[in-house]
Parts: sequence; C-alpha cells; structure tokens
Amino acid sequence: MIKRLFLFFIFCTTTFVQAQYTTVINSNRPGLSESPYSVGSGVYQLESSLFYRKVPITATFSNPQSIGLNLFFRTSFINEKLELNLNTSLSNDKIAFKNIFESSYNKTGLSEFTIGAKYLVYAPKYDDKTKEIRSWKARHSFDYKRWIPHVGVYAGLSFGNFLNDYHEKGGMSPRVGVLLQNEFSDKLNVVTNLFYNNIGTEFSEYSYVVTGTYNFNDYWSGFAEMQGVFEKYENKSSIGGGAAYLFNKNLQINASVRANFERKEIGITSTIGVSYRLDRHFDTFAEIDEFGNKIEEDKPIKYDENRGFFGRLFSKIKRLFKKDKKREQKVDLDISPNKDNSTIRTEKPRRQREKSLIDIISKEDKKDKKKASKAEKKAAKKAAKKVEKEKRRQEKEKEKEIKRKEKERLKLEKEKIKEAERKAKERLKLEKEIKELEEEIKKEEEKEKKKEEDDN
Repeated sequence: MIKRLFLFFIFCTTTFVQAQYTTVINSNRPGLSESPYSVGSGVYQLESSLFYRKVPITATFSNPQSIGLNLFFRTSFINEKLELNLNTSLSNDKIAFKNIFESSYNKTGLSEFTIGAKYLVYAPKYDDKTKEIRSWKARHSFDYKRWIPHVGVYAGLSFGNFLNDYHEKGGMSPRVGVLLQNEFSDKLNVVTNLFYNNIGTEFSEYSYVVTGTYNFNDYWSGFAEMQGVFEKYENKSSIGGGAAYLFNKNLQINASVRANFERKEIGITSTIGVSYRLDRHFDTFAEIDEFGNKIEEDKPIKYDENRGFFGRLFSKIKRLFKKDKKREQKVDLDISPNKDNSTIRTEKPRRQREKSLIDIISKEDKKDKKKASKAEKKAAKKAAKKVEKEKRRQEKEKEKEIKRKEKERLKLEKEKIKEAERKAKERLKLEKEIKELEEEIKKEEEKEKKKEEDDN
C-alpha cells in the first residue's frame, strides 16, 4: 500500500511553475519543497505560515506538540538566476518524557534558522506544440523532453546554537541540496528536492521532498506532497495536501494538512499561510544596431579639463588674437532733409581696456582653493563623526558583552545553587532511607532474639 502511494505521489503530484521573474507571485508555500527558479531581480518576497503539529508521546524524550510561525524570505539582486533566502521558525514546543512515569514542559523559542542561496544550473527547452498546424495529433502529443528536469543547486548554513534545547543540533553546520522540476504540462508539474543537512555533526540527516500542485484555473490550485527524513537515531515521513488561492498578483493565501509518521506513531500537522511580495523588478534592455552590436553613447570631450595655471594663461592669450564677433561697426545713416549729406558718418566702437589675465587667473585659483578647503573640512567632519559613532558603538557592544557575561555568571551561580540543593535533598533522602533500614534491621534482630528465648 505504501509503495502504491509513493508511486502515486511521484507521478501525479505537481507544483507551481516558477520562472526567474513572473508578473504574478510564485510561492513555494504551502509545500515544503523549493523550486530551482529564483523570484527574479528586484523582488522581495515573504512567505509565512501558522502551523499546529500534534503527535502521540513516545518513549524517552519527544516533541508531541508544536504551535508557531514560519517565515521564509526570498530575494534576488546580484544575478537573475541566483536567489538568497532566509528560513526561520518561532514555535512553542511541548517537550515530554515517558518511561516509568510521564512528565512534560513547554519551551518557546526558535526551532529553525537557515540562510541559503540557490542557483539555476540548467533549464531545458520544450517544443512549442501550438505552432504545429498540419497535424492535430502532433499538436496534442506528449513531448518526451518534458521528462528532462530543470536543475538547481542549493547551499546554506543552519544555525543551531541559539535554537530551542530540543532543536539544537551542533551549532552552525552546512546544508546542501539538489532541486529538480519537471513541467509535464502547463498545469501539471512535479518538483523533487534532495537535501543533506547538519553536515559534520552527530545529527546529520538526508531528506527528500516530492511536491506538486494542479492548477485548476488562474486563481485556484491544489497540491500534494510526500517527505522523508533519514537521521542517525530516527526516521520520519509525512504525506500531505492542500490548496492555494491567488488573491491578487502580489498576494497568495494557502492552507494544508499533512499526516506525520514518527516512531511508529501517526500525527497531524495543519498550516494556514500568506505569501506577499514587494515587486521592484525592472527589465533591462540595450539598444543594438543592424549587426546586433550594442550602441554606446559617445561622451563629449572637454579639452580644457584639468589644465594648470600656465595652461589657462596660454588659452587666455590665444583668445586675444581671435576676432571678436560681438564687436560690430555702428553706422549712423541719418538722411533726413534737415541734414546735409555730409552729416552721414561712421562711428567705430570704443575700445575697452582688457583686464589683467593674471588677476583673473589668480581669482579663479583662490575660488578653487576655497572650494577645496571647504570640501576637506566637510570630509574631516564626516570622518570625525564616523570615528565618534564607531567609538560609541564599540562602547555599547562592550557594555552589552559585560551585561551578558554577568547574566551568564548569575545563571551559573543559580544552577550551582540548584544543583547543591538537589544533592542535599538526595543526601537527606539517602540518610533517611539508611536510618529506616537500620531500624528495620534492629527490629528483625529483636524478633530473632525473642524467638530464641522462647525456644529455650
């Protein structure tokens, strides 16, 4: 039965088609797998879900109940095929102990914190059947190239040193994976993930996820999923399904229910979530000529740039010998009858004395020096402010470190006191038991003496 279910989920489950950038949001939720495609450059996407998990209590320590919030942040800005993401979960866990007697307590904190990146390595090209107009059969036949998957690689770091005590797994450790996606049709697709987590620790694990959805229309889709986790101390698996609704192009609402199989016990996990993206994507294009070469705009050449004192002096001298077009001859042509023809006269403009070139250049140099001194003063002020700010930051960090160490010291002292009290209680208990045993031994000896006296 399990093998049939496994084959059913492999060949019949699907997931969303996720391109590098799409006009509509593409979320990995509510499933657990990841598509090999990124969200696209300039997109900031947050996928959140509230979850509730309940499993029967098993022998020794177990986590039978959890309720919390999962946040998955995704973005891409370095390369269109490269995505950076952050996956974290805040949960309230019930930690139970079951042996001769049963006890439990609740603990709240982070249960997961992983930073990672994925890159699309290979994307196959499929035949466009819509262009086939000669044969209906060829247009509707299955393209066997669709069995070739899209391939992506994943690498990340799992931080376990500040998680809950139950979820802590050897501090910081690498996580790698292979992401595969098959697009069997426009509506039917399948995603397979293979992960190796907590590498180099005692809690290393292998896992696989097969996830999918069937797109019923432009708004509704249903999904199904199968997951398996193989650890050194225990193996886990789950089967689930759910639905997603596209509210608008940047918002998706989803829900899911899954069955968990842990230590021969069957539990249930339910989630409800929202995925939202902030779209700041811009398509870049380049202008090309008829040969396909990129057209680049020529920058204007400034020949007077970066000239020194003598360079500017010689350029001023050259301008003296050039003809000034603004100086024009003014001619007075007054031919009124009251005036004789002799009154017609030509007047040349008066020549104005040129200012000293050295004075002009020295003034310009003074202005440049003032500007440079102002810029230096501003830069010095900024540097001083930056140094002061860094100094304050370091002082704050030192204070925080001192407070943290003081808290740790107090915590250790409290733990020592508690341990001493516990040992004292145990010692008193043992002393009491010893006294009781001694009294019992005395009573038995007295009884034996009485029997001997009676016998005599």
